[in-house]
Amino acid sequence: MSRTANYLAFDLGAESGRAVLGTFDGSQLALEELHRFPNGPVAVRGTMHWNILGIFEQLRAGLGKGYAATEGNLSGVGVDTWGVDFGLLDGTGQLVGNPVHYRDKRTNGVPEELFEIVPKREVYELTGIQFMQINTLFQLYSMALARSPHLEAASTLLMMADLMNHYLCGAKVAEFTLATTSQMYDPRAETWAEPMLEKLEIPLTVLPEIVPPGTVLDNVDPELWTGAALPVIAAACHDTAAAVAAVPASGENWAYLSCGTWSLLGLETAEPVITDDSYRYDITNEGGVNNTFRFLKNIMGLWLLQASRKKWVEEGDDLSYAEITREATDAAPFVSLVDPDESRFLAPTDMPGEIRGFCRETDQPVPEQSGTLARCILESLALKCRHQLDRLDKIAGRKTDVVHMVGGGIQNKLLCQMVSSATKVPVLAGPVEATAAGNVLLQLIATGKVGSIDEGRALIRSSFPLEHYEPQDTDAWDEAYSRFQALVERD
Repeated sequence: MSRTANYLAFDLGAESGRAVLGTFDGSQLALEELHRFPNGPVAVRGTMHWNILGIFEQLRAGLGKGYAATEGNLSGVGVDTWGVDFGLLDGTGQLVGNPVHYRDKRTNGVPEELFEIVPKREVYELTGIQFMQINTLFQLYSMALARSPHLEAASTLLMMADLMNHYLCGAKVAEFTLATTSQMYDPRAETWAEPMLEKLEIPLTVLPEIVPPGTVLDNVDPELWTGAALPVIAAACHDTAAAVAAVPASGENWAYLSCGTWSLLGLETAEPVITDDSYRYDITNEGGVNNTFRFLKNIMGLWLLQASRKKWVEEGDDLSYAEITREATDAAPFVSLVDPDESRFLAPTDMPGEIRGFCRETDQPVPEQSGTLARCILESLALKCRHQLDRLDKIAGRKTDVVHMVGGGIQNKLLCQMVSSATKVPVLAGPVEATAAGNVLLQLIATGKVGSIDEGRALIRSSFPLEHYEPQDTDAWDEAYSRFQALVERD
């Protein structure tokens, strides 16, 4: 194998962003966080925006630290971000307005208006994507309805990682895994769902060429990088796709749970699964690496715990996540449960209050203490995973025999054990840094250092520790699941 190669992965999430250095010595991959910064919405006159130029300034800082750490010896740089959000460029390549945050209220009620033009079933049949009011389709349609001057002035739409790639090297393309999150991509036609978009008066001219994950775009602008030519690689630009690329799986019949602000639970499939049942259960088909699809369900994830902690801190109770988890461990099991995907939990100002309200309205004990409320959240997330995994397996005609949990959420070992016990399936947890590892892995494949995704997953297995969990107390979890089903299916 060739000498050690270094790659820089920018992993941008809804709470924070990082620059991670990936070092490959020919047999092992090591990751080192070089730079971290907070990320979040900026509210201006009633609209939630992303501080896009602030984010890019942090990328420049990360580039500088990457240069210093490697003495300019980098072989590639890649960016991954959350999905659905975008920026619009005018004909000169300048940003038109500030990109809007997916939790902004502009999409309230928009899906129902859109379905009057294109029926809901038709939208799903064309795209195979789960319905969430945050999807790019609904954001753009809200702009079309409002006759937005920004949309009228736009020449190019770039999803968030694509926009960062443009700032780095000038490319104006849509990377496949990210484009599919928009609910505007037709996986059967393998292009944008143009007939549907025309009906909605969304201008097709703004939609760029779609490129596969692992595409080498261009070199970093010399104004940003003074070393040798540094290629910008459109790795798996959607963070979940990057995380799934790094799932250390082998064989078949495995599922993944990418665990963070959102929980993404799914199967890797060779083709999109678009059926009456997948529509009925609102299951998504997002693009994956190596010509695959991620047949998955978005679950509201650790956002419930993050938002609860934020409220507690505002009230003067500055508990760490470790302290909250210890309190949850000591709390009585299965006292109260919630459906994490209730719309009331999407963007509340008082998450603990909303959780207590749900429990009160469903005639359950109200969790007043932080530990009991955290236990309610974690148990509910684990039971939601079982609920969705049962559906995924049934529709795909298979039976999962191991769940691979990856991402920052696996540092909560209580949650990992709960997922294994709730699903009655063994869990292999790791790597924590799955998204950054997947980002680097696609760069390794793009530059010929690793031959295939299977070889890459073997590299992940040998490079990072995995923790094994076995189901426990399954009878008690079965009883709790019966209660949970009644809650989530009560309508």
